[in-house]
Amino acid sequence: MSGRRVGFYLSDKKRRRMNLDAFGQLCAGHGIQVVEINLSQPLEPQGPFDIIVHKLSDVIVEAEHDNQSQQLLANFQKYTSAHPGTMILDPLPAMTQLLDRFASYRIMSKLHNSLRDWHICSPPYLEVPSESDLSSIHRAVKEHDLSFPLLCKTRVAHGSLSHEMSLIFGESCLADVRPPCILQSFVNHGAVLHKIFVVGDKHFCVERPSLKNFPAGPCDRKTIFFNSHQVSKPESSSDLNALDEKVPCLPTPNSEALAALVKELRAQLEMALFGVDVIVNMNTHTMTVIDLNIFPGYEGVPQFFSSLLDHIRVLLDSGAASPQGPPSCDPSSGSSV
Repeated sequence: MSGRRVGFYLSDKKRRRMNLDAFGQLCAGHGIQVVEINLSQPLEPQGPFDIIVHKLSDVIVEAEHDNQSQQLLANFQKYTSAHPGTMILDPLPAMTQLLDRFASYRIMSKLHNSLRDWHICSPPYLEVPSESDLSSIHRAVKEHDLSFPLLCKTRVAHGSLSHEMSLIFGESCLADVRPPCILQSFVNHGAVLHKIFVVGDKHFCVERPSLKNFPAGPCDRKTIFFNSHQVSKPESSSDLNALDEKVPCLPTPNSEALAALVKELRAQLEMALFGVDVIVNMNTHTMTVIDLNIFPGYEGVPQFFSSLLDHIRVLLDSGAASPQGPPSCDPSSGSSV
């Protein structure tokens, strides 16, 4: 594979966290050159690229209101359109759907059908569009039989605001909902989150702290606003993830069920680099999918570099990456206000 070139486009923060220089040295030992792409400059002189690995999330989100980001995205799309033989990790249409929790939650809500034999599900949820008023939110929560407490998440699933969430304990606090957003029935899970990191045909499960248990059903408690990074990062220590009482240890997710979940999501998402947040229901021990993530940080996965290199080598040897057409998404599925 001498002379193979892999282009990387990452944000400065992502580049530092990933330690791209170290990954480049690992690749060089296998005859693969890693090239950092500068989207503000013409891409033709920077190429050719056999594969482009990217996390264009910032650019895509900012392109909705920023001319410079629009131009960067246009530069990328112009180059990839002119070079259809260049493999993209991951295809933009596939990746873009995970920037919208309305789209990703529709995918999650169908998992119980395709993975019925593995007893995998996702919690009931409600899409709250921008135009929703308080009365329509009240009505929709009742109609769709959502149970309190409710976890409220922003519609946009990228950027600092996407980590700002809230726990709503009763109807009187639905006024704290800020559309557009997702309302998801909270599932007690013993303050343990299982983060599944996917790299091609490999996946890794890392345990993280998570929200503690709360009494089921509506109550007069005020809304709790929090940042998920303060709760579920490896070093997180918060009143929100400290269990108030001794709870029995929950089983870890079944390894075969996880493999089936990853295989199903890889096919549906048409992606190779993504994360899945899984919890185990305190009462039923059911494996429950609560979120999907684009090109996550892979913290706690020491095999990430070697696994990514393995996947890149497989793609270079096969000469084919994931299909680049838009994935199918049924807009009629999922609950909406």
